[in-house]
Amino acid sequence: MSKAILGKKLGMTQVFTEEGIVIPVTVVEASPNVVVRVKTVDTDGYNSIQLGYGEIKEKHLIKPVKGQFDKAGVAPVKYLREFRLTDMPDYTVGQTLAADIFAGGDLVDVIGTSKGKGFAGTIKRHGFHRGPMAHGSKSHREPGSLGPMTSGGGGKVVKGKKLPGQMGGNQATVLHLSVVKIDMDKNLILIKGGIPGAKGSLVMIRDTVKPR
Repeated sequence: MSKAILGKKLGMTQVFTEEGIVIPVTVVEASPNVVVRVKTVDTDGYNSIQLGYGEIKEKHLIKPVKGQFDKAGVAPVKYLREFRLTDMPDYTVGQTLAADIFAGGDLVDVIGTSKGKGFAGTIKRHGFHRGPMAHGSKSHREPGSLGPMTSGGGGKVVKGKKLPGQMGGNQATVLHLSVVKIDMDKNLILIKGGIPGAKGSLVMIRDTVKPR
């Protein structure tokens, strides 16, 4: 990976090609990002850059974070994210990155936080089938038998068993999406298809790790 940027998901729309084909796209507002820190193999053991995005008042910062911005000599930002790089970073602290870091036709991966669905049962969360709905049935939407282990230590639920619990609200990555268009006047990146997260949420766009 050599290119990355932070942005805000605005929602979905559609664009038309010259042939009249409609393409569903997600619109990401990628206002200029600032490079807050650069790490290299020689100094930190790996290559990466730390990007900052969004506005924040200085009074809302804790002293260690404020000191990090003071050391870098950049204005405080709301979000900080680090991106690993495969090669030696070709960036400098204080450098700004805009939406034109990508171009139409580029293949990217998008990382975001999926929409939280709250506490969900196994049918909604894992796609389990329901039981018989007749009055004699005692299991309509229950998970059913767990098949506990009984040998060597007594019966217990196997770790990783699919059970009810919190659904969504996790980091999710969608791979191999294509950039349809870049609008530099409005700092917008139009990406084909859907990406994780709700409207207004932070997303991270990077070069795809699976180009083929």
